[in-house]
Parts: sequence; C-alpha cells; structure tokens
Amino acid sequence: MQISIAYSEADQQIWLTTEVSDEATVQEAIARSGILTLFPQVDIAAQKVGIFGRLVKLEAPLRPGDRIEIYRPITCDPQTVPRREGFGSEDE
Repeated sequence: MQISIAYSEADQQIWLTTEVSDEATVQEAIARSGILTLFPQVDIAAQKVGIFGRLVKLEAPLRPGDRIEIYRPITCDPQTVPRREGFGSEDE
C-alpha cells in the first residue's frame, strides 16, 4: 500500500511517498522511507508522530493513503510568547 511521510524544519520541508506492506506499522514505514537518513537529527523514539494530525504510537497499523507526520519538539514556551495583535480576531 502507498503512504506518505511529512517532516519539516524551519528552512526545509519534505513529503515522501513510499510503498509498505499491508501489515506495516508507523515505525516500519518511517524506517523504509529513508527520511531518517535525510534528517539524522530526528529521534522517533523521543519525537511524537501522528497520522493526519492525530497522535499515534510507533506500533500503530497503517491504512492505504495515510500521511505520517513527524513532529518537532516545541522550542518556546507558549505561555511566554507574546500574542500578535489581531491574530484570530473576527476582524480578519
């Protein structure tokens, strides 16, 4: 079956498509895709992953067409970052 894997950094984004077996897990698909070679700093044991924006475990089974997303750790505390004026307001 065909699935895709997405990962982004501040200056680079990648979306790979790969074929995996019907019994493949998220972890197996990530390994097969080669994305860990392209981004050796990615530690899937420590970073969160999801399918279509929903967090999943590495052992989660896949369905055809799934998009696996590897999430970067948060680098700032949302409580200390000032809000932008007008962000999310009804005036936009």
